[in-house]
Amino acid sequence: MLIPVLACIALAGCHRDIRSEAAVRQGVLDYLSTRQGLNVASMNVSVASMVFRENQVFATVTFTPKAAGPGQPMTIAYTLEKNGDRWVVKPRADAANPHGGAMGASPHGGGMGMPRDPGSPGALPPGHPTMPPKDSNPK
Repeated sequence: MLIPVLACIALAGCHRDIRSEAAVRQGVLDYLSTRQGLNVASMNVSVASMVFRENQVFATVTFTPKAAGPGQPMTIAYTLEKNGDRWVVKPRADAANPHGGAMGASPHGGGMGMPRDPGSPGALPPGHPTMPPKDSNPK
């Protein structure tokens, strides 16, 4: 009688449900461990939200440093794909920078017609009407 029960437990353990926060977090941690120069052990990593669609999960992951006091967490969205019994982060088209855009480019400029040159403060996008000087006083 004991052998059939043990066989059922063993089979149940081999087929785990990966549609869980722990499984998604582990997929992200596995991905981060492959990134050079990143000390995952120094961060608190938590899954803020996740949406499952067929063989994919869209997860929002927050990162906070373990050593520092409470601060503003960094949040990154990941798309993971089911690979066997685990989640694997899908590479991005702009894999060089997790925030989008080319490496070294400002996430706040350079797109949508904005100037890329940080040395030209106050530069307007092409086609924008000219602005009066700051010291002019319209009356």
